[in-house]
Amino acid sequence: MTYKLLIVDDETPNIRLLERLFRENYHCLTASSGEEAIDLLDQHEVAVIISDQRMPQMTGIELLKQSAARRPHMVRILLTGYTDLEALVEAVNCGLVYMYVSKPWNNDDLKLRVSRAVEHYENNKRQHSLTATNERLKTRLKEMKFGLVKAIAAVLQLKDPYLALHAVRVGEYAQLLGERFNLGEDLVADMTAASFLHDLDAVGADEIYSGVQELKETADMIRYHYENFDGSGAPLGLIGDQIPLAVRLLRVAKEFDLLTNPRNEDQALTRENAIQRLKRGSGKEFDPVVVQRFCEL
Repeated sequence: MTYKLLIVDDETPNIRLLERLFRENYHCLTASSGEEAIDLLDQHEVAVIISDQRMPQMTGIELLKQSAARRPHMVRILLTGYTDLEALVEAVNCGLVYMYVSKPWNNDDLKLRVSRAVEHYENNKRQHSLTATNERLKTRLKEMKFGLVKAIAAVLQLKDPYLALHAVRVGEYAQLLGERFNLGEDLVADMTAASFLHDLDAVGADEIYSGVQELKETADMIRYHYENFDGSGAPLGLIGDQIPLAVRLLRVAKEFDLLTNPRNEDQALTRENAIQRLKRGSGKEFDPVVVQRFCEL
């Protein structure tokens, strides 16, 4: 594969020197201004750009700044014969310039630097490809998890309509709490799933999710949501921060809905009385900070 190298300099002799130096190993493109270079970048997949800094209308750093958005994988090298130290340091620190070379350059040294730049270009492309692949996999996993939760929720609806509505309400409360505690998107999704699935054992269907790898985090939340903040709960007797935060949020959300929307409507508490019940359990069954945030909601 022949990589494309873009040489940018407003002095024709410099362009000819660099072109002769690299044309044996690279497909060389040349431009005498930043504007001309931008036009070429819109047409070609350039691996490495070598630009002079001092050019009229558009400096080398300004060109490299514009080129970064057009060709994010391209490796940028700046040639400078002047002491534009402040601008150069800023460009290097922000990742705009991969390396800079002082004029006059050493041919062997510059060839070595360009060779390393090409390797860096390939690494950039591989990293981008891996990142894109990972994002696609994450999206597919989310879709798969959402599909599983929907299917299981449908089972719950058929088995017990009351529990299905309970799950919806708990999910809404848990999501609000998750946002209030700045939980990550994935963790909020797992907690919402747990809200839908936490009562499946009541209808004898908990084995549906327990063996699904994609729902492992959700299954763990369900397993521990009977733990009490003071350590008196089950199954492990976890205490305080030993209980995952998402589980502590889920516990408060579930309890509030059971108090305000019990299966027997005659036993329903008002929202104010339910809040008072949560406060009485603060520090015992429930995390005091979670109860406080929930009351604020």
